[in-house]
Amino acid sequence: MGRILAIDYGSKRVGLAVTDPLRIIASSLEAVHSKDVIDFLKAYLNKEKIDIIVVDKPKTLMNVKSDSARFIDPFVVHLQRTFPDVKVERYDERFTSSIAQQTMLLGGMKKKDRKVKSNVDKISATIILQDYMEFIKYKSE
Repeated sequence: MGRILAIDYGSKRVGLAVTDPLRIIASSLEAVHSKDVIDFLKAYLNKEKIDIIVVDKPKTLMNVKSDSARFIDPFVVHLQRTFPDVKVERYDERFTSSIAQQTMLLGGMKKKDRKVKSNVDKISATIILQDYMEFIKYKSE
């Protein structure tokens, strides 16, 4: 069984999170510049077996695509073409950035560390991954 990797895609930075090989624990992996994410993923997938890549699916509160979908949707197409053997899933990511901010605050992270945007991206990706894992667990029961 391969890992699941989650991507919180932004126009500048991309947060990445990954499960352990048994798909029990979601952990933040890295935050990379959006132009470097495909190269990072190629190197990572050469080292680790990934079965599923989960990419955020940005929607508004009215349940329609948000403005950021205009650059995420083409990225997903590119991702599917680059890694045709890996299943790519989309998952709703509403509120993950604000949940990530709250998590850092409640976790006691120092103010200067909370201002580092890559920390928010990594935690957001981890939240997307945890939510996705709960979803597939619930769906299988």
